[in-house]
Amino acid sequence: MRRKVILLGPLPPPYGGVSVFMDAAFERLKADGASMWALFGDAAMPDPRLRFVRHRRFGIVPALLSAGRGARFLDATHFHLEYPNKFLLPVWLTAKRALGFEWIKIVLDGSLPTRHARFAPLQRKLFGAALAAVDEFVVVHEDLRRWLQDEIKVRQRVTVIPCLLPVPRRSLDAPLAPEIEAALAGHLRRPRRVCSVGVFIREYGFADAARAVELLREASGEDIGLVLLDGTFARDENYREETLRGRDWITVLENVPNPQVYQILKRCDAFVRAFGLESYGISRVVALWCGVPVVATRAGETRGLLLYDYGDPAALAAQLRVALAAPPRDDIAHWADVYRREAEDNLEALRRVAFAE
Repeated sequence: MRRKVILLGPLPPPYGGVSVFMDAAFERLKADGASMWALFGDAAMPDPRLRFVRHRRFGIVPALLSAGRGARFLDATHFHLEYPNKFLLPVWLTAKRALGFEWIKIVLDGSLPTRHARFAPLQRKLFGAALAAVDEFVVVHEDLRRWLQDEIKVRQRVTVIPCLLPVPRRSLDAPLAPEIEAALAGHLRRPRRVCSVGVFIREYGFADAARAVELLREASGEDIGLVLLDGTFARDENYREETLRGRDWITVLENVPNPQVYQILKRCDAFVRAFGLESYGISRVVALWCGVPVVATRAGETRGLLLYDYGDPAALAAQLRVALAAPPRDDIAHWADVYRREAEDNLEALRRVAFAE
């Protein structure tokens, strides 16, 4: 008899990489019997295999007591390891000892090695306790595997499975909603259109994307528009104001559903991913699947992309000029096919981890 497999993590909204990954994983693995405990997302979503857990109110406790015993959890939350919470982590570890469930920790946070070096003493203590309790790790990048095994010296199995999973065809082909098309009306009228995804904090590079487009507008005299798709899960109001000030050619949309993001990408001429701490970068590949050239930092996935160094808007502008002037259509199609095959392979690898006997 197959063991009870439970995915634990966020679902959209918000529309960040982790929630997109978990949404895709649940969509495909529930056919094999997996369930999902969602900490964020659309609580109205009707699905008998989906349970919403109010983790900030310790909703994980009744959930674990009712259904956690002997389960195999694939955990993509951040508060049990990457940002060890002094209240939620001890509850989780106590329940693990009492109920005997398995903990497969999925690490999607490429910033963890850098942040770990700055952990305060309490964070280090909590992090160490979490490490010792994990049964198996899944990481989305080889660099994370090397860090865990070579620097942190974990003894558990560490499996590398990139977080790129197949996007349902219905999502890629969904029509653009009338309200989003209306919000984009000014942007869509511009002869050149650029898109970027992230949030308004410095690490995500929205200001660099804006500056790069500004440099191109000044140099070419072309009316190039920029649409920023804001996930809103973090915000620096001063940084947002600095990014948008005096730039009426920037359009901001918040919490856009993923199928709508795909349709926005298809209506743009280039995609910019300016994040400096990318662990993989799902949005980069999705843009290629939408037929759009990608300019991105040298972090996470880089194959088939035009690259620049994080924090260098002049270099970003140079690569963006290439993308807008001569988009490599054959190259985009080639890499889109490569990534489609890899996404199916990743799904099979995740399925093997989830249902390992």
